Amino acid sequence: MVAGMSSSTSPEPPRTGRTGRPRSAEADAAILEATRASLVELGWSKLTMGDVAARAGVAKTTLYRRWANKNELVVDAVAVLFDELELPDRGSLAADVEGVVLQFADLLGRPETKTALMGVVAESTRDEALRGRIRSAIVERQKRLVLEGRERAQARGELQYEGDPRAAARNTDLIFDVVAGAVVHRTLVSAEPVDEEWARRFTVLLVSGLGSLNT
Repeated sequence: MVAGMSSSTSPEPPRTGRTGRPRSAEADAAILEATRASLVELGWSKLTMGDVAARAGVAKTTLYRRWANKNELVVDAVAVLFDELELPDRGSLAADVEGVVLQFADLLGRPETKTALMGVVAESTRDEALRGRIRSAIVERQKRLVLEGRERAQARGELQYEGDPRAAARNTDLIFDVVAGAVVHRTLVSAEPVDEEWARRFTVLLVSGLGSLNT
């Protein structure tokens, strides 16, 4: 989740548009893991494609067949981490939200996530293409959590079904931005803990507003 980059949901992984020999999922995973390890050790500014290739044990040309540059590579490396997020089924909308908020905060506390996310977001302020890749690879893919949570709450009778697809899409964007913005700011900007008490209070505030979105 990353705040302020909204559009439509896309569960598919980002495509590089490159052709050539078939990609190996095992090789990709090794490269992305090497990218995250190199980021923690070297930082954004010193990281190079050569560093990643050496750590992953592949030729640098292998990286460039898959990713055009360091920006694309780092976004994909952190996107894989965000794909680990799951919406727990804890019996109620509030409990589900608390669970995913705590998961998200734990993920942001990992050195590789923090370094990669802060690096690409800072760089994206100067690179429109990078902003687009962050939206497609991270933001749009993680809106699945909002959609799943809302559908589950509607099935339980906790939220009303939304008849207008456009309004539903706008609400999805808003909910995502509120959750992502609050947790990212709390953990990475304010450097304050997201503990169970904070998650509970935040969830009370969020859930109390959800019922009024369609009014």
